[in-house]
Amino acid sequence: MRTDRIETYPMFCFCGSLTHRRRLVVRLFVLLLSCGWLLTAAADNASEARQEPGSTVKAGAQVTAPMSQRKPAATQKSRSKEARRAEQERQAQKKKEQIELLVDERVMVIGDAARVRDIPGSAHLLSRADMERQNQIFDDVHRYLRQVPGINIQEEDGFGLRPNIGLRGSGSERSSKITLMEDGVLIAPAPYAASSAYYFPTAGRMEAIEVRKGSSQVKYGPRTNGGALNLVSTSIPQQFDLRARLSVGDHGTARALVNVGHSGQRYGWLLETYQISSGGFKKLDGGGDTGYELQDYLLKFGVNSDPSASIYQDLEVKLGKTKQVSDETYLGLTDEDFRAHPLRRYAGSQEDVFRSDHEQYQVRHFVGLTPEIDVTTVAYRNDFSRNWYKLQSINGVNLSAMLEDTEEFAGELAIARGASSGADAMKVRANARTYYGRGVQSVVGWRPQIGAARNQFEFGIRYHEDQEDRFQHEDGFRMVDGTMLLTSAGRPGSQSNRVSDARAWAFFVQDQIDWGRWSFNPGVRIEAIELVRTDYAKDDPQRDAPTRVRINDLTIVVPGIGVGYDVSSELRLFGGVHKGFGPPGPGSSDFTEAEKSVNYEAGMRDAGGALGLDITGFFNDYSNLLGADTLSSGGTGSGDLFNGGDVDVIGIEAATRFSGLQFDDWSVMVPVWATYTYTDATFQRSFVSSYAPWGHVEIGDKLPYLSAHQFAAGIGVARGSFSIDLEAVYNSTMRTDASQGSIDPLRSTDSFLVWNLSANVTLADQVAVFAGIENLTNDVYIVARRPAGARPALPRTLVAGLKLDF
Repeated sequence: MRTDRIETYPMFCFCGSLTHRRRLVVRLFVLLLSCGWLLTAAADNASEARQEPGSTVKAGAQVTAPMSQRKPAATQKSRSKEARRAEQERQAQKKKEQIELLVDERVMVIGDAARVRDIPGSAHLLSRADMERQNQIFDDVHRYLRQVPGINIQEEDGFGLRPNIGLRGSGSERSSKITLMEDGVLIAPAPYAASSAYYFPTAGRMEAIEVRKGSSQVKYGPRTNGGALNLVSTSIPQQFDLRARLSVGDHGTARALVNVGHSGQRYGWLLETYQISSGGFKKLDGGGDTGYELQDYLLKFGVNSDPSASIYQDLEVKLGKTKQVSDETYLGLTDEDFRAHPLRRYAGSQEDVFRSDHEQYQVRHFVGLTPEIDVTTVAYRNDFSRNWYKLQSINGVNLSAMLEDTEEFAGELAIARGASSGADAMKVRANARTYYGRGVQSVVGWRPQIGAARNQFEFGIRYHEDQEDRFQHEDGFRMVDGTMLLTSAGRPGSQSNRVSDARAWAFFVQDQIDWGRWSFNPGVRIEAIELVRTDYAKDDPQRDAPTRVRINDLTIVVPGIGVGYDVSSELRLFGGVHKGFGPPGPGSSDFTEAEKSVNYEAGMRDAGGALGLDITGFFNDYSNLLGADTLSSGGTGSGDLFNGGDVDVIGIEAATRFSGLQFDDWSVMVPVWATYTYTDATFQRSFVSSYAPWGHVEIGDKLPYLSAHQFAAGIGVARGSFSIDLEAVYNSTMRTDASQGSIDPLRSTDSFLVWNLSANVTLADQVAVFAGIENLTNDVYIVARRPAGARPALPRTLVAGLKLDF
């Protein structure tokens, strides 16, 4: 098959098969690691070597006691000074930690987990412990997020490589309807120009995942209909720390996560790498890999002023690189073939492969001007390129159409299964695209005391620009007894040759007012956006002159307010209303409107004692919902937008967590957690749409790919060094097109109940082993019918590994 796959190698191995560029990357990584060790050792040695200046003895002065008798006094004095110095260092470290929490509050969606209770709106934070408890082999973000209510999930490839995540019925396709961030910075390849997240941060290297919905997320944009999802990367440790997670599992899978870092009083650094390789669980006709390989590298370095300085400053640089090759396809199965061999992949997908490179650069600066005023500024750039080389059509027939009408297109289906064909019968498209997103954002915090009320103002500004560049072609193949042979090469740009640009200014002001038992969180966001799409002729690869330029300017004001009331020190009631907004894409027609809604929520949060409970009801009143014609939705890939008009989304989200019954006689803890989400989304007008998942819509039709009921629960048993956790995940059936009444089994996904089991054993203070089983009963079910045909879930998968913490 292909020979240009990512090569996996030990960190300190410089084997000759690596390319020159890869050797440089590895050597740079090792060099930085070595420098970090040297800096740490030098700083620690210097700290130990520092001594207070001693007193001198004048010439001719009488020595009244021998040196041996003066040692105890000198030693006592030295110890006293060392104690004072140690106390000063502890106070400085404490202040530094407090400032780091403040920085996180400015940049992150939640920041400090202790703040969740006081947020006047729906907010949830998954810690590293919450994620590691599952002992996944693929670190699928879908499964992590099952622990959070109000999230709509549609699985696709079983690995979670290109997640489909929505919030409160926003739509889940490629996570394009939510504000997606890493460390508080927009991370989708082109958040305004092309929001579909074909790049998603590697969930396995994150230390937390934050979710914020309702009025409290007005601060985050541009998409405010559903909410904000922020992935928090590993932070620089407070002291030297070496951490490793090594595991192997089914389907020829191996994974490694290693990070090392250290902090002194004035500096800190972190190096991290995440590596995974899998042969895949699907079975390709004729043989071949159906898995993926991923390499992820991260470097952070920070310096700061004296924590006791009147004006404190902190500077952190973050550099990241991710490379992926995945043998993934848009081609699914017919229902008949799925029931017979659910893990089968047709021979027509043998050339399908996704390749991508992502680089991120961030510089974050914090300055505390006064005890009440601080400024946090982040400059960032993300570069992403990808080429999904995959089967597009057979004899000119779209794959979705072929699998929806297998009788009419029986000949094309036979070719997909491996029957011989004529030249150029199969078209494989090189969906090559490059992206960038860059900008600078700044948040000013001001904490005045006005009368009896305590205020926490935030004023934010961001300038952002991004771009999607499509330059695609198609190659022709013939099928010969199950093997695809190239018969013609397409001209570069002959299938899509266009550039989409976006420039945006965003402003927000928000205040959290605490007054007795009450808290108020008013805020407003303003987005001023310019969208430009430039089309070039398909026979103009040099782009000498555009054939059409379309410009779309809009300015939107997004207000919101949240209110909270403390019934007691544990129980809090909250509610809010805010405007929802989602920008249209570049090239939208004059009839295309922005996505708009008015959203309401009311809930309660009880965070006291061993039992925690969070219940929220929500109602999102869309005046216009947008649909996008993409290949991933089973469409043509034109990117055209379609108005869906009035849609009502109503739902309930609930989460509970019990820290556990404790049986003192056996020293056993039994923690329990559960989440539930009910969502009902209904069209409020009739219309006919060219957008395939909608089609002919009648009042009362339900939105597709939205599960009415989602439930997840877990129970654990922990005793001494041993723990075991059992998890159950349930999803009800999802319609795959707009409809109402009874659900057609041929136009829906399957409902499922999946059990997962994991266990941990601590061998020593710094060493533990773990094991896990996903899909314990090996259930078979359809998770999606888009992009084309029935797609299976991850089958039963075993993993075992080692955890090291030094």
